[in-house]
Amino acid sequence: MKIVKHSGAIVDFNPEKLKNSLLKSGADKFVVEDILQTIKTQLYEGINTKQIYKMAFALLKKKANFHAARYNLREAIRLLGPAGFFFEKYIARLFDSEHYETMTNLTLQGKCVTHEIDVLTRKNNQIAMVECKYHVGRDAASDVKVPMYILSRFNDLQERQHAIFDGKNKISKCWIITNNRFTADAVTFAKCSGLNLLSWDYPSTNNLKTKIDNSYLYPVTCLTTLSLSEKDKLLILDVILVKELINNSDSLIKIGLSTNRVKNVLKEASDLCRYI
Repeated sequence: MKIVKHSGAIVDFNPEKLKNSLLKSGADKFVVEDILQTIKTQLYEGINTKQIYKMAFALLKKKANFHAARYNLREAIRLLGPAGFFFEKYIARLFDSEHYETMTNLTLQGKCVTHEIDVLTRKNNQIAMVECKYHVGRDAASDVKVPMYILSRFNDLQERQHAIFDGKNKISKCWIITNNRFTADAVTFAKCSGLNLLSWDYPSTNNLKTKIDNSYLYPVTCLTTLSLSEKDKLLILDVILVKELINNSDSLIKIGLSTNRVKNVLKEASDLCRYI
């Protein structure tokens, strides 16, 4: 059976790959096997992977909302766009969870020109700039031009002290973070230049996906009990993480949810954040 990938490439359908992605959602092997068999009966020559994903998501949602939410995680990160502003806020939350101090959306004067900075972090008196490269398309990748350009900005900013956090401080470290992936040349250049990279699957351990799962840093955009417009309203209220909803249910009332729907959302949020 031939299927069409997001990139347009035609490949053989690999049931093991689909099975593994479903297992990663936390669903047990019997549920996964049942879903897999159902999908196999609906496949046809030339079906695209997006359609397969939609079928799997719908079937998983019938079994348990929070499993579907985890299965939908990569798409949920993409929904922090389209401009990437909420992705920057989300990345700041990620650093907050690791006991960094953070600042977002700054403009700093370098030696030569001014620079807009997505996120600044501080921990153990070391200050880092964080550049967030958000991509709408699933197959987009940050190539070598990205770290080359950001390195020049980092070098310009290192030349001066800045009035950030609680005094005059120097920036001594640089992160580049993307919701997709880096090309091999981008990784090689970053390593050689002392830049830190984080993507959906890089490094192989402690990448964006594993950080999210290990610390329950699920964005509100992954919740299946909310509509797209409701998710957008929460983001505007600066409710970025699912775990923030559990202690701030008033925000759900503010966006117009009924008492019954608030209970459903909180149940999914609680199930998702307790998942081990």
